[in-house]
Amino acid sequence: MRLAAIDIGSNAARLLISDATTNESGKAQFQKLNLVRVPLRLGFDVFESNTISKEKETMFIKTIQSYKLLIDVYGVEHLKACATSAMRDATNGPAIIDKVRQDTGVEIEIITGDAEASLIYENHVAENLDKEHSYLYIDVGGGSTELTFFADGNLVFKRSFNIGTIRILKKQVDEFMWDEMRDFIKRETRERDGDVVAIGSGGNINKVFSISKRKEGKPLQLDLLKDYYRELSSFNLEDRMRI
Repeated sequence: MRLAAIDIGSNAARLLISDATTNESGKAQFQKLNLVRVPLRLGFDVFESNTISKEKETMFIKTIQSYKLLIDVYGVEHLKACATSAMRDATNGPAIIDKVRQDTGVEIEIITGDAEASLIYENHVAENLDKEHSYLYIDVGGGSTELTFFADGNLVFKRSFNIGTIRILKKQVDEFMWDEMRDFIKRETRERDGDVVAIGSGGNINKVFSISKRKEGKPLQLDLLKDYYRELSSFNLEDRMRI
């Protein structure tokens, strides 16, 4: 079966096309056929003015038109399209989504932060985790951060916070928001025995891991992350985007 997913984030829109099969034991397997990313940066508009500009709207519609052509060429049987933080906050988001539906036939669902966290859990992350440890899965996007906590192989909690890379750049994240997330994590993980292992995902986290030259599966130590933070903080936005 050929599947496709469109993820419309605050920073970029992505199209993933994959073939889904089952192995001899009946477990699902996925083979990536194509992955396309367009850096729309919708959040740069929305987190300042609460609307998507005409220029960004045109770029967005053209992007989905292009994705629809690829979906048709690949003969995709099932499509799931979701929009997250920027579209949630944009006052004209629903109207733009409706234009896309009328123009391309692509139905885009604007999902809540909790729904984002649920999708992470539904990716069967827990199946590949050691049940001897607790894990905090941290997905950092342009507009929000989703936290999903696993212990003993089970989901314990999921929570979304409006803390994202573009919101930070636009100075839309106050100190109390950091305190709220920090206090929530401490409170909800306090009674767990042993260390909590953090698993990060998202474009910026993936870039830092790439810079580290570590092999896949090898952890990044906290001191190393702090070093990267100090170094990258000295760069302006344009220089960071070139890395």
